[in-house]
Amino acid sequence: MSGSTQSVAEQRYSPLYFLASLGAGGLVVTFFMYLMFWVPHPGQPVPVFEDILKYATSQDIIGQAMVAVAMLGIAFFAVLHYKSLIWNLRQLSAFKKSGAYDNIHGTNAESQMKALPLALAMAVNVGFILGLVFVPGLWSVVEYLFPLAIIAFVAIGVFAFRLLGQFFGRVLGDGGFDLKANNSFAQLLPAFALAMVGVGLAAPSAMSGTSWIVGTSVVLSTIFITAAVIITIVAMVLAVISMVQHGTNPEAAPTLMIVIPIVTVIGIAMMRMNHGLHTTFDVHGGAGETFTLLTKFLSVQVLFALLGVAILRRQKYVQTFLSEDGKRSAGSYALVCPGVALSVMLHFWVNKGLVATGLIAKFGVAYWVATAPALILQFAMILLVLKLNHMHFGRSSTPAATVPAE
Repeated sequence: MSGSTQSVAEQRYSPLYFLASLGAGGLVVTFFMYLMFWVPHPGQPVPVFEDILKYATSQDIIGQAMVAVAMLGIAFFAVLHYKSLIWNLRQLSAFKKSGAYDNIHGTNAESQMKALPLALAMAVNVGFILGLVFVPGLWSVVEYLFPLAIIAFVAIGVFAFRLLGQFFGRVLGDGGFDLKANNSFAQLLPAFALAMVGVGLAAPSAMSGTSWIVGTSVVLSTIFITAAVIITIVAMVLAVISMVQHGTNPEAAPTLMIVIPIVTVIGIAMMRMNHGLHTTFDVHGGAGETFTLLTKFLSVQVLFALLGVAILRRQKYVQTFLSEDGKRSAGSYALVCPGVALSVMLHFWVNKGLVATGLIAKFGVAYWVATAPALILQFAMILLVLKLNHMHFGRSSTPAATVPAE
């Protein structure tokens, strides 16, 4: 294929393009929220094919349309997710044989490789959602699937730790970390990857009825979530020191909001573990406790969203990197995760917080007013993903300017 007909992503590949796969996978989760909170699922903590079918056949046109939109959205973005993941794996294989791959090693940009285990962990989560929604009778054999899921997430987690160990081994053993170039939250990507593994490992604790599976799930999830929190704190402190001295790297400005998805996955992991502790080990927590916890998480996310938007506007990020005649940066896909994560957190806050405590009635006017921001964010992220895919993967005889991603 000649260079003139290659997409921007093919001409200037970066491991950060795994974030394109991650963003599509995140949108699968946003559509699953419809089924999770709007379709009754007695007998299990998540809706399954039978619940969805029963609901769709007993509802009016509005209820049926909701189910149709949710299932079509899940199917479409799941295909996009896996298609992007496979494309990235192929590109990464070629990338590793190039000088560009050698150039990122020994620099701060080495953390880009953590986008691979992050996308792989999302792939397992998306696969589980597809099974719940489209496979009849899955719940009857789900206890046999949980150990396999744990093994898969542990394997991805070990891979992530190995990549992290190589990076930390070099930095802490030999030095060479460029603090001046650390003027963004790009180094929080490893924490995000570990948190994604942690939330996946927490899923069996929320859904299994087998004590040893719940216990194993809680222990392993706690390990990865704890590691993610520690790395987040350390990386944020180092990054803030650099940013107040040198300003924020314009291309990496979207990373200022990476705290939002980290908080969402940690929050969901904690709720999953608390559910397992309640149902299996008789550890009780009330709706008020969950409401206050989610409110704290949401407050942190809103603050970082305001900070990120303020910096993006000041640096004219949209005009520079999101316009048709602007530059192309693989890091632009980092904008998708915060919007998706905030949408998901809002669904949990409304349903597990406001509704569960009795502050608002489910499906009342106040309910839809509170849910509207989640739906608006989801729609905005769908448009953003489609726009970015057009800009980065569309073929053009006149390639746009690209910049090396941090």
